[in-house]
Amino acid sequence: MKIDKVIVGFLEENCYVISINNECLIIDPGDEFDKIKELVGDKKVLGILITHHHFDHVGALDECIKCYKCEVIDNKNKINKIGPFSFEIIDTPGHKEDSITYYFKDNKVMFTGDFIFKNSIGRCDLNGGNERDMLKSLYKIKKYDKDIKIYPGHGDETTLSYEIENNYYLRGDINE
Repeated sequence: MKIDKVIVGFLEENCYVISINNECLIIDPGDEFDKIKELVGDKKVLGILITHHHFDHVGALDECIKCYKCEVIDNKNKINKIGPFSFEIIDTPGHKEDSITYYFKDNKVMFTGDFIFKNSIGRCDLNGGNERDMLKSLYKIKKYDKDIKIYPGHGDETTLSYEIENNYYLRGDINE
């Protein structure tokens, strides 16, 4: 699986296009549809994955739907296989009540949206956020394989092991 990233919008959101052969999925089309379309190129878009519904993650969603006429996967539509792509959908509320993480086990990668960033986590003080839910989500994610690569909604990629060792919010003993 090939993973490409384009940074879009004034909040510099990471939009990902993941591909196998000439088929792809778009993850979090936040803004600047033209940049996303250029990254997609001539690949066939099979679906759009949304980690949560904040404007900076869905700003170009309507344009993508109109252009590619494909399935939208989010916390309500929990399909976990599209074409050659198989993934687990993990409910990870905290930053927002509809936050989910996509885990591609065969590739050992997670797309976390604004749940986990390198050295940090998403804010819980915005509408739909909840600190207690975030703690439960962090506890849940620590049970996954430590060598998973994390692709966040903003900033640089990281690994689960790095975050458990270095991220204040994931270090130590988080109790549910």
